[in-house]
Amino acid sequence: MTPTTGDVIADALIAHGVDTVFGIPGAHMYDLNDALARRNNTLRFVTTRHEQGAGYMAFGYAKSTGRVGTYTVVPGPGVLNSGAALCTAYGANAPVLCLTGNIMSHLIGQGRGQLHELSDQLALLRGLTKWAERINHPSEAGTVMAQAFQQLRSGRVRPVAVETPWDVFGQRAAVRAVEMLAPVPPPLPDPDSVQAAARLIAAARKPLIMVGAGAVHAGDEILELAQRLQAPVTAHRSGKGIVGEHLPYGLSMGAAYDWWQDCDLLIGIGSRLELQHMRWRWMPPGLKTLRIDIDPTEMVRLKPTVGLVTDAALGTRALLQSLDGLLPAQTSRLEALNACKQRDLAALQSLQPQVSYLQTIRDVLPRDGFFVEEIAQIGFAARLAFPVYGPRQYVTCGYQDNLGFGFNTALGVKVANPDKVVISVNGDGGFMFGVQELATAVQYGINVIAVVFDNASFGNVRRDQTERYDSRFIGAELRNPDFVKLAESFGARAERVSSPAGLRGALERSIAADVPAVIVVQSERGSDASPWPFLHPAPYA
Repeated sequence: MTPTTGDVIADALIAHGVDTVFGIPGAHMYDLNDALARRNNTLRFVTTRHEQGAGYMAFGYAKSTGRVGTYTVVPGPGVLNSGAALCTAYGANAPVLCLTGNIMSHLIGQGRGQLHELSDQLALLRGLTKWAERINHPSEAGTVMAQAFQQLRSGRVRPVAVETPWDVFGQRAAVRAVEMLAPVPPPLPDPDSVQAAARLIAAARKPLIMVGAGAVHAGDEILELAQRLQAPVTAHRSGKGIVGEHLPYGLSMGAAYDWWQDCDLLIGIGSRLELQHMRWRWMPPGLKTLRIDIDPTEMVRLKPTVGLVTDAALGTRALLQSLDGLLPAQTSRLEALNACKQRDLAALQSLQPQVSYLQTIRDVLPRDGFFVEEIAQIGFAARLAFPVYGPRQYVTCGYQDNLGFGFNTALGVKVANPDKVVISVNGDGGFMFGVQELATAVQYGINVIAVVFDNASFGNVRRDQTERYDSRFIGAELRNPDFVKLAESFGARAERVSSPAGLRGALERSIAADVPAVIVVQSERGSDASPWPFLHPAPYA
């Protein structure tokens, strides 16, 4: 039989290396769902309990591997429910593909009040993604899907979306085989700009290298640059682990702020430089900036002294070559870098109890395991105090800071990395955003360990209301379920602890059990030290 549009889409997914689709079936999507079902020996379908869960699982899959994470939801409310995950993928530079439907093709734009109708869904999707398009006929399906994957693999990585009208999914036509489109090659480093950058580096006395998600594939080149310059490498969230903090040149953001005091050159590689410009909020006198970024708009948004519009690895290699014969041998700064690390470690001991819990997790989590943060006191502290040994091992939501993203995202990380340990840290409020996906974890054997810090409050909101609004609490205090009993009702392993030593034992038992697990850390409201003096340090006097 001639293929349907759904068949062409499914074959395109396989041709482009997709092996898992997250989602929830629905009437608009039945013909696509059936095409996926007929390929279930090649494409795994993971049914989630909420569309936001589907989007976040695709995000976790993508963020932890660099491969395309794919999900499918019904149009209208399904797309809107997954919109937070698309925002996260956009902000955190993750290759996520959203496949959705629409109402019957002849009714689009008519305002007839059809099931799941939005006035202009495609425009909405274009506002949430890098690129979005509609398939109007089976003959377009292969081309549109090839374009989608080309967009996912070209330039600055961000999500894309493809919608298909309800009636088009099942239409049949004689179509050509799926043709893949090569990614658009990254711009080559401009030779004149490279030379200008090399001169800037050669003249610098105390440089600092800042990396972000755009540099996740360039760790070797960046480490070589750090060694040549005797310069430290730091990150905020997405760049953690590109040059691990266990290496002499890898500094946490706190240790890097110590180095920043008299820095004279900031080298940003694949980073928006949010840490320096929005969080540290203080620039050393005479500071110059060199940026390497594949997104040309970054050079306009935050204009550098010298900018290279190119891929992070290409640009860094070009810099290394240009420094030959120009940069004299550098005196070792390893002692000074280690001193910064030790001062930071000492200062962080006041950030309790979060630091003790994080040290426990780091001790138990294998070096190749994954840590998924959350918008919670423990998550904020992790950005400061959780060492990471390799790229992609610390999974973050980027600048969206979406409350409740963590547990669902961790499930996607585990699906993509079934042989690795995945630990998700959560606040009690954020965990409730996606607690229903415990059912998904148990059904599919997605053995994530969720650590839930239960202080019966939105801790950050409560602290702000205490400190700034004379303890007039509104919406800050929570009535929680018994998380242990709740997890057990889903069929997950669960236990409660109240100390770092208790957490250590619970983690070891959960890793050994290798089943979906919830560990509840019981604590009192207001017992966490504030991470904000570390995340937004005061300018130097």
